[in-house]
Amino acid sequence: VTGVQTYALPIYIQRLFLEFLASDKELVARCTSILEPTYFHRTLQPTAEFIKKFVDEYGAIPSVEQIQATTGVELKGVGVVSEEHQKWFLDEFEQFSKHKALEKAILKSADLLEKNDYGKVEKLIKEAVEVGLAKSFGTDYFSDPMGRLQSLKSKNGATSTGWKTMDEKLYGGFNRGELNIFAGGSGAGKSLFLQNLALNWVKQGFNVVYVSLELSEGLCSMRMDSMLTGTSTREIYKQLEDVDLKVRMAGKKAGKLQIVQLPNGITVNDLKSWLKEFTIQQGAKVDCVVIDYLDLMMPAGQKISVADLFIKDKLVSEELRNFAIQGNYFLATASQLNRAAVESVEFDHSHISGGLSKIQTADNVIGIFNSITMRERGRVQIQFMKTRSSSGVGQKVELAFDVNSLFIGDLSEDEQNSGSTHADVLYAGLKRQSMQGPGNPLPGIALKQAEKENSSITSAVSNSEDLRRKLLKK
Repeated sequence: VTGVQTYALPIYIQRLFLEFLASDKELVARCTSILEPTYFHRTLQPTAEFIKKFVDEYGAIPSVEQIQATTGVELKGVGVVSEEHQKWFLDEFEQFSKHKALEKAILKSADLLEKNDYGKVEKLIKEAVEVGLAKSFGTDYFSDPMGRLQSLKSKNGATSTGWKTMDEKLYGGFNRGELNIFAGGSGAGKSLFLQNLALNWVKQGFNVVYVSLELSEGLCSMRMDSMLTGTSTREIYKQLEDVDLKVRMAGKKAGKLQIVQLPNGITVNDLKSWLKEFTIQQGAKVDCVVIDYLDLMMPAGQKISVADLFIKDKLVSEELRNFAIQGNYFLATASQLNRAAVESVEFDHSHISGGLSKIQTADNVIGIFNSITMRERGRVQIQFMKTRSSSGVGQKVELAFDVNSLFIGDLSEDEQNSGSTHADVLYAGLKRQSMQGPGNPLPGIALKQAEKENSSITSAVSNSEDLRRKLLKK
């Protein structure tokens, strides 16, 4: 008898759910997204199907007589449903639907597990867990403009990248939940930008995880030692005690910086798992995630040919952005520019390796232009290829680059007004075109003229800086 009661109780509750639905059209409308007839006992499934279909087609609930005549199930009307009873029903029905969805997903996963199709299993379980009624209804635009804007400023508002000139173009910096991509060719300095950015964030007190999919943890750490202390990479081992002291002292005023090398080909799920374990073991909340770099990751749960870069990068970009939103992280990564970018001094969407898939998903895409001549002058240029929250698209910013310590910072006002980078970029463009072959429309004299112009400007700037220093000493 006890066994019969235990088995029969869920059916009685399911019947009561249907009686509530048959008494209030609003309840059916609110539950449409989770009203799945297959969740009910097999004897009640036709009734649930009939109620849902009737409301969809006629915009009204069927009478108990119609239900009995069509499905053979006799329901009792519950009369006018009070607000308290509505709340009880919605809470209970949501839990019922969620549990049934999870039960179905687990049963369906048995066959998939035998085929080692873990991606589909994960997707089924995730969809089942997400079953539920709508909890957020958006923003009432006219109700509280000031509060809405202040909330946006405090939550998202513009956390500095550490480079003021870049922040100005981004209306303050990067926001939580965004996908920010630094794009550059081989050797352009993608990793250097990400490492400098990680240090900039940790200096502001954020807890940062730097994930390297290419360089070793030791090499990344040594580069950051140079950036943080201003010590040349060649002198690091000669000044170990000094470097050790400076890094330890800086760490007392900064957040936590964790550098980890993970194998390339990881998925967002692998990253989530690592971060979850790190958070539990270290007891530290992660604010910023820097990934070096996106192109070395793979989609989660889907087998994509590595030759199909467009689809692969599209899926990885979407998953990374969702990862940033769900974790409320500041997220930055990098991407490779294609061959066409090698001969260009201005980047556009066609220069991104893998095509538009990454740009369409990303919030900010920043190109890195760094010629040999610019390095010698201690400059690097960034180009805003996409900015979702500002009007910086198409604009360029010059930053200072120390080739010895690998530190990237803002230029001084005098350096910003020197204008030498324009000649550097022009010279780099002419040089690339002159190397295209005998059919090049620009004669060799143009290249020599550019070299002469670049040398003259460089010399003039250098002389003016020497004169300024002498005057300051006097």
